[in-house]
Amino acid sequence: GAGADTGWTGYAPYVVSETAHAGTTMWAAGQLMLVASSTLTGINFLTTIAVMRAEGMGWMKMPLFTWSILIANVMLFLSIPAFGVGLIQVYLDRVIGTAFYDIAAGGDPLLWSHLFWYFGHPEVYILILPGMGLVSEIIANRSRKPVFGYHSMVVAIISIAFLGWIVWGHHMFQSGMNPMLGTSFMISTIIIAVPSAIKVFNWMGTVWRGDLHFDVPMLHALAFVSMFIIGGLSGIFMASAPVDIPIHDTYFIVAHLHYVLFGGSLFAIFAGITYWFPKMFGRMFGAKLGKAHFWLTFFAYNLVFFPMHSMGLKGHIRRIYDPSQYTFLQSMQSLNTLISLAAFFLIAAQLIFAFNFFWSMFRGEKAVQNPWNSNTLEWALAPTPPPHGNFVATPQIYRGPYEYSSPESTDDFLPQHLPPDQVQRPPVPREPGSLPTGD
Repeated sequence: GAGADTGWTGYAPYVVSETAHAGTTMWAAGQLMLVASSTLTGINFLTTIAVMRAEGMGWMKMPLFTWSILIANVMLFLSIPAFGVGLIQVYLDRVIGTAFYDIAAGGDPLLWSHLFWYFGHPEVYILILPGMGLVSEIIANRSRKPVFGYHSMVVAIISIAFLGWIVWGHHMFQSGMNPMLGTSFMISTIIIAVPSAIKVFNWMGTVWRGDLHFDVPMLHALAFVSMFIIGGLSGIFMASAPVDIPIHDTYFIVAHLHYVLFGGSLFAIFAGITYWFPKMFGRMFGAKLGKAHFWLTFFAYNLVFFPMHSMGLKGHIRRIYDPSQYTFLQSMQSLNTLISLAAFFLIAAQLIFAFNFFWSMFRGEKAVQNPWNSNTLEWALAPTPPPHGNFVATPQIYRGPYEYSSPESTDDFLPQHLPPDQVQRPPVPREPGSLPTGD
C-alpha cells in the first residue's frame, strides 16, 4: 500500500507532496538508475559505430538499422540529462526538503513538466527509430529491391531527431503557455510530419513493383508501416493547439499514442525477431504459426485501439475505471466492452508467438547460413549461429548494402564484401506476381 501512486508522467506538485506514497521516492531513485544505464549503454553503441566499423564501411555505406541506432542514441544523450536533473530535484524535494516544485516556497511545478517532456517526446522517437531501421532492412530484402532513396532516408532520420528536441511543448498546450510560444511548438510539430512522410513514401517506393515475399517478417514490417501511417495522421490533428486542447486527455490521445509508439514498436519487434531468428538460433521460425499469430494480433490490435478515435472525439476521457459513473459516457459502454474483450484476445494471441518461439528454437527446421539471400554482413559472412566475435576475419567492404550496378534488376542483392570484378551476377528475376521458383 505504499507504492508509487503517481501517473507515468509523475507530475508535480503531487509527486513531491506529503500525501504521495513513500514508494514515490523509490520510483525517482529507480528512474535515476535507468538514466545512468541508458547513458552508459548509449556510449557503448556510439563508440562501436564510430570506431569499430569494418574497413571500407563509410558513413554512407552503413545499413539503415545502424543509422537508426546511432541517431536514437544521439537523441538520448541530448535529452535524458534534463530528465535526470528533474528526477534529482524530485528526490531532493522528497528526502531533504528542497523546494524546486513547491509553490508555497517559490518553486514551480511547470519546471518538472518542461524537464520531463524535453526528454519524454524525444523518447518516442528513441523507441521507434530502431524499429524504422529494422523495417527498412526487411522491406528491402523481402521486396528484392534496394531501399528507395537511401540518402533521403538518412536525412529524414537526422531531421526527425533534430525536430524531436524542439516540439516537447505540444504536450503542454493546456498549461497556459504564451500563445506565441504555443504557436512555435505547433508549427514545429507539424513540420516533423515531413521527414516522417518521406520515410513512408520511401518504404512505398521500395515495395512498388518489387518481387514481394509475404513471409512472417514482411507481414509484420508492412503492419508497422500501416500502423505508423494511421498514428501519424492522427498526430497532425493533435499538433494543432485549437484541436489538441479539447481532445487532450481523451481516448483519441490513447489511440494516437498506441498506433504510433506501441503499434509501431510492437510490429517492428516481431518483424526483427522473426527475421533474425535463424541467425540467432540456427533454426527457422515456424511460418504457419507465425502467420496465424500475425493475423490474430493485427486484427485484435486494431479492434482495441481504432474505436478509441471516435470515442475520444465524443469526449470519452481516459483513466476512467468505471465509465458508468458518468452519464455522457454510458452510450459508449458497448464499445468499451468490445475493447476489453479484444484486449484479452490480443493477449491470448501472444501465447501462439511464445509457443512458436520456443518450439522453433529447439525443433524448427535447421537454417542455412543465408536463408533470406541478404547482402548485409551478418548474413553474407557470419556463420549461423555466429560464434564469439561474429566473423572469422574482419570483412573488407567494397560497396554498401544499397549500392547496385544494375538498377533495372529487382534482385540485385550483391555481396558487399567482394570486389566488383569478382561479383557473379544473379539471374534475371522473375516477373512480379509470378510464382516462386525455389529461391
